[in-house]
Amino acid sequence: MRLKIVQAGEPLLRQPARPLTEHEILSDEIQRLIRDMHETMTDAPGVGLAAPQVGLGLQLAVIEDREDLLRAVSAEELADKERRGVAFHVIVNPRITPVGTEKVEFFEGCLSVAGFMAAVARARSVRVECLDQHAKPRVIEASGWYARILQHEIDHLNGTLYIDRMHPHSFTTLDNYSRHWKGKPPAK
Repeated sequence: MRLKIVQAGEPLLRQPARPLTEHEILSDEIQRLIRDMHETMTDAPGVGLAAPQVGLGLQLAVIEDREDLLRAVSAEELADKERRGVAFHVIVNPRITPVGTEKVEFFEGCLSVAGFMAAVARARSVRVECLDQHAKPRVIEASGWYARILQHEIDHLNGTLYIDRMHPHSFTTLDNYSRHWKGKPPAK
């Protein structure tokens, strides 16, 4: 079932989400929520969706950077962003740690800030400790665009939006991004 994605201004998006217990993760209710969030993310289309974005203050996010989305991106941009397909998975109660000090800056958008984009500097590499959809411990080492997706979704679980981290002068509509910025590094 497709869920409603709440937009900026919804108070829940600014509140830290609560952790889930193993029992809750394995419940029919949360397993159904995971399926519904996956369908909602796919239909949007997006590469990640956190539970607060569908009105639930839970430490849960779904992630998938599908190959069909990558076909619309030039090989040069894929290489520049270190972007490659990421299989569907779930992160629950994540703890994130930057790996190294290198930051990279790219434009990003958000399903809860529909119609806009901005340049955001984020850690190039991260390590995430979490539980998966089966309540099993998982450690994710990620770099490039995948690391950006993880940081963006975990921000949602902590009540933070990308607009809190953006370079204010880079904030743009999707139309103006396509006209003026697409394919260019944010520094230009």
